[in-house]
Order: sequence, then structure tokens, then C-alpha cells
Amino acid sequence: MIPEPAYIAASAVITLILFVGLDLFWKLPAHAGVSGTETIEREIEADGGDRCGGWMIGNIVTSPDASAGTLVAACGYWIWGVPGGLLAAVLIFIGARICADKGYAAVSGTLLATAVFWALDTFAGFPPETFIAGIVIAILIVQGVSPKRVSRILGKLWRRCS
Repeated sequence: MIPEPAYIAASAVITLILFVGLDLFWKLPAHAGVSGTETIEREIEADGGDRCGGWMIGNIVTSPDASAGTLVAACGYWIWGVPGGLLAAVLIFIGARICADKGYAAVSGTLLATAVFWALDTFAGFPPETFIAGIVIAILIVQGVSPKRVSRILGKLWRRCS
């Protein structure tokens, strides 16, 4: 049996790959998606960060995106299993409408995260609460470590993927 800190660390890596991959797939670094994103991007770029990475960070901060969808899916799955994850997708869809965001990344992130959490819980024995801790750590890595450096990494990822 893997100790719980190892599950949390693995969940952080898995959720980080999941939401960053979905944000890249839905092209969040291509432009500002919602109000407030350009302000965050300008601040990050003025601090020496990357414009595309700044847009992606701005989208993460200002609207429901794949990271928010993954976090809410983790909470929903922990509370009620797969039905909780599906209910989370409905709540994220409504939240995206309130923010006047298309919400593709958020809703797909919620649904994909629920499927990944179910598979890891069922077949690999990941305790559901480790997904909550893991996605919080993953979001803190992107938002809290160094927006300038993270934006550069996200910008490089975006240019390689696009």
C-alpha cells in the first residue's frame, strides 16, 4: 500500500497534467477569454513573464476553467462519487454562464477529472480526498510559486503545442 503523502503527491502531478493539458487543448493561452484576464497578463508581462502564459494564468484566476473544474470534481467525487462529479459539471457549467465564459475547459475538465478519479480510486486505490489535496497543491504551484516563471513555462508549452 502506498502511503497517503505519496497518493497526494501523485494526485498533484496527475491533476496538474490534467488541467494544464485541457487548458492547452482549449487554447486558453491564445488570448484573453474573460474580463480581467488582460489586466493579469499585462502585470505578469510587465514583471518579465510570458504573454501567453499570463493569459492562461489570467483565465485560471478570472473564470471557471479546467483547474476549477478539476477542484470541484474532486470535491464532488469525494462527497458522492461519480454522481457528485457529474453534479459538479452542472455547477461548473452554470458558473461559466454567470462569468459569460464558454466554459469548454471547465466542463470538460470536470467530466474528465471525474472519470480519472473514478479509475484511480477503483483500480489503483487512490483515496478520494487525496484528489482534493492534490489539485489544491497543483493550483498553488501554478498560481503561487512565481507567476513570472510559471507563465514562461506555460508559454513555452503553448508554443510547442500550437
